[in-house]
Amino acid sequence: MSDYPSILLEQAVNQMASLPGVGRRTALRLVLHLLRQSDPEVETFANAFLRLKKEVVYCKECHNISDTEICPICSSARRDHSTICVVENVQDVMSIENTGQYNGVYHVLGGVISPMEGIGPKDIEIDSLVERVAKGGIDEIILALPTTMEGDTTNFYIYRRLQNAQSSNPQIFESSNLKITQIARGVAVGNQLEYTDEITLGRSIVNRTDFNG
Repeated sequence: MSDYPSILLEQAVNQMASLPGVGRRTALRLVLHLLRQSDPEVETFANAFLRLKKEVVYCKECHNISDTEICPICSSARRDHSTICVVENVQDVMSIENTGQYNGVYHVLGGVISPMEGIGPKDIEIDSLVERVAKGGIDEIILALPTTMEGDTTNFYIYRRLQNAQSSNPQIFESSNLKITQIARGVAVGNQLEYTDEITLGRSIVNRTDFNG
């Protein structure tokens, strides 16, 4: 016997609970909240998701989500289009944008290479990244992928692909001095060294910078 007094309520809770990070108690609370709202409010809520699913597109340049074929970042004349930051997903773009420290453009891979999950180089947007670089005008590629084995594997693969593309087809690259960098992996602010894992601590030493007081 169901714990819910209504089959429709149970179905709504099941759908809400299918969302990442939403447990059944939270799902029930959200569904009951919606049930108390007026019909126009619920319709507005539902229509927002329907429009999102039907109308949102992926930018033809960077593969970020957008309302237009070219996203606002790629179409902005204020951005530095000679610098591309390579990220795993859309959330990473939002996180970096929130820092206010980056003014270049992005390239969203849509994942990282993970043989265990059956994700290979052809399953993510690496070819399109090489094509963007081959068009010219790119001075730097910033690799901002997760600090995991899969992220490191993807970083290395991209590095080799770009290096091989330059050496085998130098005529299609406007610049032979493409700079490939990786975001620093140091100790987080507030962390003590004794609680820092060896990999992070080692990389923070290797990537050390001058102390300027």
